[in-house]
Amino acid sequence: MAASRCPFPVELCGRRLIFPAAMCDVTRASESRVSGQSTAQTAQVRLLVNNSQTPDAANLSDLVLLDNVTGLTIWASPGNKTSAGFQAFRKQFLPVGDAFLVSYTAALEAGGVGSGARLLLPALLSFESSSPNRTQLKALFTVTAEEKIKVLPNHGLHVAGFFVAFIVSLVLAWVTLFIMGRYQCWKGSVLTGHQVQHHESKLEHSQFTSADGVNEDLALNDHMVDILFSEDPGGMLQALEELEIATLNQADAELEACRTQISKDVIALLLRNLASSGRLSTQVERRMGAVFKKQFLSLEREIREELDRKMVALTAECDLETRKKTENQYQREVAATEEAEELLKRVSERSAAECSASLRALHGLELGHLRRSLALQKEEDFARARRQLAVFQRSELHNIFFAQIKSAIFKGELKPEAAKMLLQDYCNIQEDVEELMDYFQASKRYHLSKRFGHREYLVQNIQSSETRVQGLLSAAAAQLTLLIQKHERAGYLDEGQMEVLLERAQTEVFSVKQKLDSDLKQEKKKLRQKLITRRRREMLQSTRNSGRSSCPSGTPFGPPRM
Repeated sequence: MAASRCPFPVELCGRRLIFPAAMCDVTRASESRVSGQSTAQTAQVRLLVNNSQTPDAANLSDLVLLDNVTGLTIWASPGNKTSAGFQAFRKQFLPVGDAFLVSYTAALEAGGVGSGARLLLPALLSFESSSPNRTQLKALFTVTAEEKIKVLPNHGLHVAGFFVAFIVSLVLAWVTLFIMGRYQCWKGSVLTGHQVQHHESKLEHSQFTSADGVNEDLALNDHMVDILFSEDPGGMLQALEELEIATLNQADAELEACRTQISKDVIALLLRNLASSGRLSTQVERRMGAVFKKQFLSLEREIREELDRKMVALTAECDLETRKKTENQYQREVAATEEAEELLKRVSERSAAECSASLRALHGLELGHLRRSLALQKEEDFARARRQLAVFQRSELHNIFFAQIKSAIFKGELKPEAAKMLLQDYCNIQEDVEELMDYFQASKRYHLSKRFGHREYLVQNIQSSETRVQGLLSAAAAQLTLLIQKHERAGYLDEGQMEVLLERAQTEVFSVKQKLDSDLKQEKKKLRQKLITRRRREMLQSTRNSGRSSCPSGTPFGPPRM
């Protein structure tokens, strides 16, 4: 929306996001209105969080709204402005059917935005609902500054400028034709060199992430925070192992994508260098580049389809094996239970109950161990299938390159001596790339393993602390019981007084334990919120930094993408 009375009309664009109804029905909108006759270019900004009343809707709690106000001056805002260019709004609870509206007045900072400049000011909303994880929504907000300049035409100058431009253009046209006719070859060589230099600059910004960022994932993530503050301490190690396996698989996939992209860039660069040296025509180089691009896309599509087929087959096979082993485990448990019942008929009822409880606990542990081992075997099978396809893709990419070079030699488009030199350079570069990527992979696995060790130690400390606290409470209750019984046997207390004291002691111990659990939950909740807020802030800062340093990149074969 633009205001025509302002010297620099402000266009404010909002985007409406609706969260899928399968999780909750939340509508978030960004709206703005530009005030008229204001030299400060003010605008009324509204942020609306709407919890729509639908059958699948849920109450929301602990809402945190981070609004990016970089480059703006804010008035009458109920939020707290931070040093990082954000203002934060909080709401503890938002029931179904209710809405949360924030309104404030904003203006562009003096001299901060020039004509035609755009400010990207997203707003991020995070909240808690019935799902175990926090949910985050994002609304985009764009501010565009436009300058309106009134121009008074001078027709006399227009006519004079037309004749001058016509004469100058005529002279330049004759000079250009003369230069093109006399120095055609020189112009072709300069053009070829410019193409090679342009392609080299594009390769510097290839579309993959360098493996040098081995510590990029060391920051706290939501999954790790959920594991640390889990209500089930016994399952923390298992969840941590599953997270580590998923992290390793993702790291291997990213490195393999880097390796493939490097190979493509190497092929493109070698062809361009060959064309710039005059041993390969520009038309042949372009045709070979188009063929390479088409075959690489076909290979990637084939790899994806084969991976999907393997994943489906492995999943079915693992599910069948899981059912078989689970049924065998159940049969062994039934046989062991029947045998134990026969033996427990000869003992007391109390001993029989204790033995039955211990046997059920043992069966539960065995079943949990079986499921964990089967899940680990499934992940190993998936990783093995991915590695096999990665090696196959690598080999096929080399075969495509060799086949195209052989075809060019057969057609007479490339001399055998030049082809031999090209293949030698390609093999040498590939050896260096393989060695470098193997080093990156080993380094990343080392850092991930080291991080897993630190996380495992932290989880074990949390578990041991909780076990120690429970042990202290149990020991205190047992000591109180023994003390009361000792006084009763010594004759200081009768049976009624002993029962009253025992009941009071148990009540006090239970009260202390309940208060301790409540305090621990509150502290954990505060710490969890602090960690999540810190991670959100770091993620926003990283996004802003990457947005400033990003630049357009192109594919190895063909013009840059727009």
